[in-house]
Parts: sequence; structure tokens; C-alpha cells
Amino acid sequence: MFLKAEPLTSAAFLAYGEVIECPAIPGRTYFEDALANLRPNARPSISLTVKHAVAEMPLRSTTMERHEFSSQSFIPQEAGRWLVIVAPHDKDGGPDMARARAFLAGPMQGVTFGANVWHHPFTILDGPARFVIVMWRDGSKTDEEFVEVPEFSVELP
Repeated sequence: MFLKAEPLTSAAFLAYGEVIECPAIPGRTYFEDALANLRPNARPSISLTVKHAVAEMPLRSTTMERHEFSSQSFIPQEAGRWLVIVAPHDKDGGPDMARARAFLAGPMQGVTFGANVWHHPFTILDGPARFVIVMWRDGSKTDEEFVEVPEFSVELP
């Protein structure tokens, strides 16, 4: 299966979460959905990561993940382009890869995946890149779930 990455916009990504961008003019923008938590005993978690760019394109993968009870936000500190890949649920609750979408994020764009949204581990195209990751954790196996899916490829526009 091949996905063609499309530009990341708030409207196109709305079913999966929220695009995080600094305002174009002085002022503050709030992103309350970036802190969604569905477990009373979970604690907020902030982590920092550095990732290198993928070795080659098109990207080929067989992995998707979700955080059933927590949103997860990726906020770039220093980044180039990166991929955001999402999929709705299929009838059995897993990722429906036939309806998956790929978005090309720019260096000033972050995202919040809503709780229980299937997504691919974030993939850096121009690296290395540094990100802040915000989510909720309670230490249980439901903090994150990884599943194997049929191989898919993502091409850039």
C-alpha cells in the first residue's frame, strides 16, 4: 500500500487531533487538547528526544501505535520536515490502513494526536531533530500499544 504525503493543515488533521503552531502575530495560542487524559491516576509526562533522519525514501513500515487513554503531543524545538501518519480504527479496533493518511509537517509545526488515535512513530526527514513530547502515563501497558500492520510505503509530494 502506498500513501502520498499531503501538507499538514489544521483542517485536514482535525479528525486525528490538533496541529500546534505558534501564532503569526504577537500573542498566545492555547492548545488544551494537548493535555487530554482519560485515566484519573495518570501523571503528566514531558520527555525530550533527538532523532536522526530516515535513511531513505519512500518510507516503508509495518508498525502503528496508539495511546488509548492519553493524547500525545510532538512539539519541535529544532526540526526540518517530518512525517505524521495516522489511521482511523477498523471494525475490530485496530488501525484501518486502507484509510490511513500521511502528512508532511514543516519545521514550525507540531501535532497532538488525540487519545486512542492510531499513528506511526514520528519520522524525521531532515535531521537531526529535537522534540518535546507531552503525554500522560500511569506505568501500565496501556500507556502505549504497538501493532504490526501490512507493509505500507509513504512517498513525498
